[in-house]
Amino acid sequence: MEERRLLVSFSGGETSGLMAKYCQERLGNEYDRIETVFANTSEENEETLVFVDQCDRAFGLAVHYVEAKIDPRRGQGTKFEKVDFASAHREGEIFEAVISKHGIPNKAFPLCTRELKAYPIRSFAREYLGWGAGSYDTAIGIRVDEIDRMSKDARNNRVIYPLVSRWPHRKIDVNEFWRDMPFRLALKGYQGNCRTCWKKSFRKLFTIMKETPKKFDFFERMERDFAHAGAGEGTRVFFRENRSVADVRELARTTRFKLASDDAREYQIDLFGPLALDLAGGCSESCEVDFSDLDVDESQTDEAA
Repeated sequence: MEERRLLVSFSGGETSGLMAKYCQERLGNEYDRIETVFANTSEENEETLVFVDQCDRAFGLAVHYVEAKIDPRRGQGTKFEKVDFASAHREGEIFEAVISKHGIPNKAFPLCTRELKAYPIRSFAREYLGWGAGSYDTAIGIRVDEIDRMSKDARNNRVIYPLVSRWPHRKIDVNEFWRDMPFRLALKGYQGNCRTCWKKSFRKLFTIMKETPKKFDFFERMERDFAHAGAGEGTRVFFRENRSVADVRELARTTRFKLASDDAREYQIDLFGPLALDLAGGCSESCEVDFSDLDVDESQTDEAA
């Protein structure tokens, strides 16, 4: 009889943490093996790593920490490196290796989730667990109130969304669970797991720039050192409307705006103003992996960014 396998992708957010707990506790009769993995980009807020560690110990998840292993040579795909809470990189080292090879990620080149999360997780499953493509399900922490984030190819890629189909949860349900716990993710919703994700709305970016401008230091250095890296001509910057870190800093200084809060209902998008402050590019509290753009055979030959 074929072994029934489930790989739980723990992003480091509260929704994902609750999903990982439920999978561990409730799906043992449906799967012979359940493995939980967290892909560290090296640009997470420290609070994210602490939260993953707390969930790991509290819920008995036995989390596998993995990071992308980048071969700078063209034609060589992204592999994985196994780390742990203590040894996980925290200064952007892994992200920098991706950028130096593929260039700066942005709306036109959305490569960071693929290289920093999807490829390392798939490589880990194949090389470390011995799980070939198509031999296991992958659980992703997306809620019933954000079904627009679900992959259209989920069935073909054996991706499941337990908090949509098995135990439907909304954001309010997730908040109620963590409100009664002795610990929770010590980040505000607009801060998110990644320090200054380029998918964040301008309001979120401006708020972070005003509160903790040093969080932009890494992105600013990447724009200075690797503006010409990757395929194609010209230079790249991170943010929408071809804005650089310097642009975000100046706009945060000169634009009158209300600081972001955890209340997502507080604002309405003004698409016709000079800046659509609340228009985001898919950044939520955490960055969930979309495996839809991976090759079925997962040979992971190098792709030009």
